Order: sequence, then structure tokens, then C-alpha cells
Amino acid sequence: MSQCVRRRQAARGTRRETGLGTVSEPAGAVEATTAHGDKGRKGLFARIALFVRQVIAELKKVVSPTRSELLTYTAVVLVFVVVVMIFVSALDYLIGLGVFALFG
Repeated sequence: MSQCVRRRQAARGTRRETGLGTVSEPAGAVEATTAHGDKGRKGLFARIALFVRQVIAELKKVVSPTRSELLTYTAVVLVFVVVVMIFVSALDYLIGLGVFALFG
């Protein structure tokens, strides 16, 4: 989305929430007040409930890999780990030779 469109939507207060398909309230909307007079401040349990709802909504978007993808990713990770192990072992061996040559 271009910056021009974003600015216009922000000015009107009609920007869509990503993935939810809901339109936010207009910019001039009156916010709810609590007994303490805090504008828009929600209680602890309301915020926890909102967090849990958002987590569940995000988890519904997760797509599990297929068996072939899982095997491919596992092979790539194992090969990478072996390569890094060889590199670190070689580095350790060379540094050991250097230290032995200096102080041995």
C-alpha cells in the first residue's frame, strides 16, 4: 500500500486491520472512560483475554509442513550442523597447534 493511501486512511481513521478485515473506529470517536477517568484503559483481565484471542487467531493461520517438506528441512538442518561442527573442529585444531607452537 502506498504512503499516500496510508496517510489518507489515517486521516479518516478508516485503516483496515491486517488480516482481520475489520475497520477501525473513526478518528473522532469518543473513547470509553473507566471509574478512574483513564481514557481507553482496559482492565487486566480484558487485556489478557484480548491477548489470548489474538494468539488463537494467529495459531489458526499456521500451516503445518507436509511430510516431504519436513524431511527436506530436517536434512538441510542436519547438513548445516555437520558443516558447522567440521568448521569449529578445524578452527579448534588450528588454534591448538598455534598455542602449542607458541608455548609448547
